[in-house]
Amino acid sequence: MPSTTKKPVVIVTRKLPDVVETRMRELFDARLNIDDHPLTQTELVAAAKEADVLVPTVTDRIDRGVVSQAGPNLRLIANFGTGVDNIDLDTARNRGITVTNTPGVLTEDTADMTMALMLAVPRRLAEATNYLKDPKTHWAGWSPTWMLGHRIYGKRLGIIGMGRIGQAVARRAKAFGLQIHYHNRRRVAEEIERELDATYWDSLDQMLARMDIISVNCPHTPATYHLLSARRLKLLKPTAYLVNTARGEVIDENELARQIEAGAIAGAGLDVFEHEPAINPKLLASDRVVALPHMGSATIEGRIDMGEKVIINIKTFFDGHAPPDKVHPAMF
Repeated sequence: MPSTTKKPVVIVTRKLPDVVETRMRELFDARLNIDDHPLTQTELVAAAKEADVLVPTVTDRIDRGVVSQAGPNLRLIANFGTGVDNIDLDTARNRGITVTNTPGVLTEDTADMTMALMLAVPRRLAEATNYLKDPKTHWAGWSPTWMLGHRIYGKRLGIIGMGRIGQAVARRAKAFGLQIHYHNRRRVAEEIERELDATYWDSLDQMLARMDIISVNCPHTPATYHLLSARRLKLLKPTAYLVNTARGEVIDENELARQIEAGAIAGAGLDVFEHEPAINPKLLASDRVVALPHMGSATIEGRIDMGEKVIINIKTFFDGHAPPDKVHPAMF
């Protein structure tokens, strides 16, 4: 990429932390989304036609229709997020457009939220909080049999996806006394298994049938769409809990709602949903579901770190070097 003294036109689809936007203005010809409205597909196409760099977020669909209409100057899509299932990587590659993401910086934040949900659902934290805040109820005080949940100490945790986040979840869960089990595309290194005292399951079906808690920590790809299908959800024990802080598309959400309603699954902690921002109303209505608005990575520190990675990727690219977080379709 030849260097140029002209600042590249960088169009950002959503509002980012002030410190990130200030730095972008200093370095680039940054076009920002001040009111933070979600861009329509028409607006995304217009941005792709005008930009040298497009900075979308994980909720923007940068599909073939957008990428194929990109202007001749669009050379880089610097995704503000780790997952790139929102971008048509093949069409971008065919158009000679580089794609980057922001891996690594959200690992600890997402693992924290996974652990929070792992505690909140069996211990009925959201249900108890709602009870106290409901003006129609009156708490009569402590009772030995009221609002009983289940301990997580000693329970079997099955992690689906043992990458950075899965391993971070395992470290936290081990400290809480859970037994660590996992299913992954490939078995992790032996030293990692020893550190985490983790048991590998080649068969996802067999693992699902034996776990007390399932944590979904794998990316959304064509291979993982509805990985937890209706058939697989029926393998879970009726006392099992399901936690998902990865991508909603990994789970058949309608079937999950049906099974929770029927008592075939004990409960779920969900930070992501299959058709965001729409959520199955049965999940929202259930006392046995803790539902969060996709906030697993929502820390100030994490968002700033993401923005810094985006800036480094753009600057490195326009300095004529390969950006550090270049995405290759085969990776996903």
